[in-house]
Amino acid sequence: MSTGFTVIRDNTPASVIPKGAVVAMGNFDGVHLGHRAVIGAALAMGKAHGVPALAVTFEPHPRKFFSPNTPQFRLTDETNKLRLLAATGLAGAVVMTFDKARAGTTAQDFIHHDLIGRLGISGIAVGYDFHFGKGRVGSPSLLVSEAPRLGIEVDVQAHVDIAERPVSSSAIRMALAEGEIADATAMLGGPWFVTGPVIHGEKRGRDLGYPTANLRLDKHCGLKHGIYAVRVGLGSERFDGVASFGRRPTFDNGAPLLEVFLFDFKGDLYGKVLDVAFIGFIRDELKFDTIEALIRQMDDDSARARAALAAAPGAFPRLGVID
Repeated sequence: MSTGFTVIRDNTPASVIPKGAVVAMGNFDGVHLGHRAVIGAALAMGKAHGVPALAVTFEPHPRKFFSPNTPQFRLTDETNKLRLLAATGLAGAVVMTFDKARAGTTAQDFIHHDLIGRLGISGIAVGYDFHFGKGRVGSPSLLVSEAPRLGIEVDVQAHVDIAERPVSSSAIRMALAEGEIADATAMLGGPWFVTGPVIHGEKRGRDLGYPTANLRLDKHCGLKHGIYAVRVGLGSERFDGVASFGRRPTFDNGAPLLEVFLFDFKGDLYGKVLDVAFIGFIRDELKFDTIEALIRQMDDDSARARAALAAAPGAFPRLGVID
């Protein structure tokens, strides 16, 4: 059954692309409040003209193409970005492959061939700082100047500020790197989350009385190592829990791993895909001299996590379903 959110890719036949749509264009990493302002403008434009509104975005992220050897901490991978976009009310997303050909396309060619020729847009919304085309020559001002000749409407959104600081993906990454979960949540408009399958670990948690579901995050994940209050999604079900992200210095100081203990849950999670939303930061990762000291600290962490979660009832990212 169709969910009403369709993903259009480079190989999608032109005949099935809704012509006359308006688009919100951007990289949309995190789909934060600044992105949502652009999306909101496109939705309003589409409603005013009775046409669908779509997102236009790029994969892989252009930074990955231009700096392949530089670690890239993405807030959302492609799938989760689309799940967030699907929950905004957009009719779909156009995912354009960012490769050598795309990087070499001039801004004018992109406008005329991709936006007007292939997509047949009637309007576009962008953020004040969005650039596109070879050499990043394409800009909001170029779109505004071309709009009358092209017969399209252009909406340029100013930056969104929280506490006099502009919301941006880089600011959110910095907040997560510092364990400032409340700041990241405020800028995102909801909790930051990760998704992955539960893998087998060393089974130490069972012996400690805290059996964990383990997830291997992207190697470039810049989240601060430490203990977190989390809310976990398993399909449509939600569970509260406490999680450790880090290298386990008490045991092996190994590769970073997310270890999640679900409160009041019994069952086998191996191979299941979990969404883990970060609700609050509890403490830094520590090394303990004895197992007894570690267990006492884990008991305290759990109590603090329960309190943080009780103060944020229902907090979880709003996610849509992708056709």
